[in-house]
Parts: sequence; structure tokens; C-alpha cells
Amino acid sequence: MNQATQQLIREAADGSTAGRIHFGQVIGLLMQAGVESYVADYRTQRTTYYLPDGDTLSLDTPMPDVEIAQDFDAAAVQAAIRGAQQGVVMYPQFKRLSRQAGCIGYTVWIAGRHVSYFGRKGETHVERFPD
Repeated sequence: MNQATQQLIREAADGSTAGRIHFGQVIGLLMQAGVESYVADYRTQRTTYYLPDGDTLSLDTPMPDVEIAQDFDAAAVQAAIRGAQQGVVMYPQFKRLSRQAGCIGYTVWIAGRHVSYFGRKGETHVERFPD
């Protein structure tokens, strides 16, 4: 993976983690970098970015000091998503809210234009990108 691609990915990750940029801006930067998907794993505190040629970049993802709930609450995850879409919930707060809702992580399918959120027992909530 070349340096310019890594820089765009790190810019997206750092800006999101700091709450400086919203999800749409993250997706824009990652599209520029050629990322086709990424996985945020709350339990390992890492996010891995995947390129179509098989290259990957895995980065530490700091998590808030809140336990992941045992039960998956898809409605609460969806409420956090709506807040993020409206620009009132930035990523630091989104991580807190989604962990409280029992989310252990998610996969963003940039090429497929949707996100799959996961619970501890294999529960899944799929959220399509807004048009």
C-alpha cells in the first residue's frame, strides 16, 4: 500500500476518532484512498481497512470506558446512526452509544453502500447508506 493511500486512511481515522469529521466525510476520504470496506472491532479496539488488491491497513481504535452491553438493541443502534446522519452524534459518542446498545463492531461496505452492525450472539442490523 502506497504512502498516499495510507495517509488518506489515517486522516479519515484520526479525524473521526477526534470527532472532527462526520461519517460522510470519512467515506469520501476512504473512497479517494480506494478502500472498498473496513471492519471496526470494538473488542480488539482495531479497525482494518481493505483495498480491492488485497492490501490491508489495521489501526488502533480507542474505545470509550463503557462496557459493551450483553444484549443487542437494534433500535438503540439505529437511533445512534440517525444522530450521526444528522450530524449531532460524532464518532466518539457513536462508539459509546453503540457499545451501550450491545454492538461489538461493524463492517462498512463502501462498494455495497451499507453497514452491518453485530451483537455478541450474532445479531445483525444492516443500515443502507442514505441517498
